[in-house]
Amino acid sequence: MPNYRDSEPVSLEPQTETLHGRLLNVSRMATIGEMAAGVAHELNQPLTAIANYAHACERLLGRTDMDPADIREAVHQIAIQTKRAADIIRRLRTLARNQPTERSPFNLNVLVQELYELLHTDALLHGTRLILDLAPHLPSVMVDPGQIQQVVFNFVRNGLEALGAAGRADPIIGIRTSPHGDGEVELAVTDNGPGLAPDAMKRLFDPFFSTKTNRTGLGLAISSTIARAHDGSVGYRPAEPNGACFYLRLPVSFGG
Repeated sequence: MPNYRDSEPVSLEPQTETLHGRLLNVSRMATIGEMAAGVAHELNQPLTAIANYAHACERLLGRTDMDPADIREAVHQIAIQTKRAADIIRRLRTLARNQPTERSPFNLNVLVQELYELLHTDALLHGTRLILDLAPHLPSVMVDPGQIQQVVFNFVRNGLEALGAAGRADPIIGIRTSPHGDGEVELAVTDNGPGLAPDAMKRLFDPFFSTKTNRTGLGLAISSTIARAHDGSVGYRPAEPNGACFYLRLPVSFGG
């Protein structure tokens, strides 16, 4: 019979890190799945433009008075739209890629701007205006860019779902960056929905807690885990004059 008292303690740290990585990837893929309609719409625009310019080339080549300059312009536009489609796919692959954490100094404004087209398209499909309010000269933060962008996605998706359930006449999502306190920067995502009930505020970042049906309740919990791993924090406060505000605070990278 084995002597359990003499057994070496088993470290759970590697298993915990593996589980954390898997949860991050599941959350990331779930977000992309939820945004499938927006992604398809955004890809459809350059693909439609490419098809139209290709048809134009075909028509121009069939004309006796064809101007080579018109052909060159159409081909140039095809190249531009092809690059646009490739950039969309690249952003999605970057978001979906499951890779080890690699931190570098980044400006939060840059990370938000990289996401803007995807977020803007998703907001439009939900009948919502997306407004950016990015502070100039924002200090850099030492982050894994994909993970921080995942937090932004989670916050925006949370706001879009709240606004959809509320049926606001003019739904708005705002993304704001600003210096905060001593040595921190803040990224806040606000909406003009109904806000949250006091009892829900206490459990917002608990795993598997959700105020919506058919939801995993992992998005905000994963966001909190990412923030803590970056020596930062997430939180909630009511938006003014009404609505919800979810924020991420990260320490400034003084060496970056």
